[in-house]
Amino acid sequence: MHCFGCCTATSYELKPLFDHFNRKGGATQYKDAIHTRFRDGDVFFFAYGVIVFWGIRKEDEKVLTEEVEPFEIEPNDEIETDRFTYYVSDDPKVKQEEIVLPNQNTLTLLAVSHALAQSVKLDTFDLRLRKAVRSVGEIPKSLAKKGRIPLSRKEIRKKMGELFIDRSSINLHLDTLDTPEFFYEHPELEPLYQTASHYLELKQRIEVLNQRLDVVHKFFELLSNELNHQHSSRLEITIIILIMVEVILVLLRDVFHYI
Repeated sequence: MHCFGCCTATSYELKPLFDHFNRKGGATQYKDAIHTRFRDGDVFFFAYGVIVFWGIRKEDEKVLTEEVEPFEIEPNDEIETDRFTYYVSDDPKVKQEEIVLPNQNTLTLLAVSHALAQSVKLDTFDLRLRKAVRSVGEIPKSLAKKGRIPLSRKEIRKKMGELFIDRSSINLHLDTLDTPEFFYEHPELEPLYQTASHYLELKQRIEVLNQRLDVVHKFFELLSNELNHQHSSRLEITIIILIMVEVILVLLRDVFHYI
């Protein structure tokens, strides 16, 4: 059987989403997540814009992904996905894109789904930051070769705005990558979550994400300094022009007596 995770938006309107599936055939709401059954499979919707499917046919995955669109906040242009196979055994583990579960209880599926959802969300954050870094990647090269940034004040402000939006959006949602509060109530399931988390290398990838955030922050500071420099240069030029005008007027009045 297949397990599939995808991140379709920044977040979902969880209460309307719960009401929608509850009316359709029943749903259960957990902390930051909703569970519903679809045909013979299970579906989990996470507040931070991720869906995890268990035992759902591919054509039904598409139907459910489209069905959730009205409840999306800031839909993603590119949808990050991850797919595994899974089965039940007495030796639960995660290896080589295969998940072995001790059972198929809803809470067991939810415990592993938390790790899968965080992994897909992390991919989305990583993609967004890599795009942000690429968008300003030529600036340091230009600064090293020419000693200046070849952008107008308007273009610099625009770049700063883009970087600020990306960095702020990710910072606001970084708590989604912490150990979910679900395990405060179900500590017996946390080892299963940690097994999946370890396989997916969530800790190492979060460290890389934070390093990329630092790079974006440094780019932001670089652009901010350049903007201040351009402003100071304009002020200096304006002052020089005013002084030159004053000198000319004094010469015309006191030396040449034209005024």
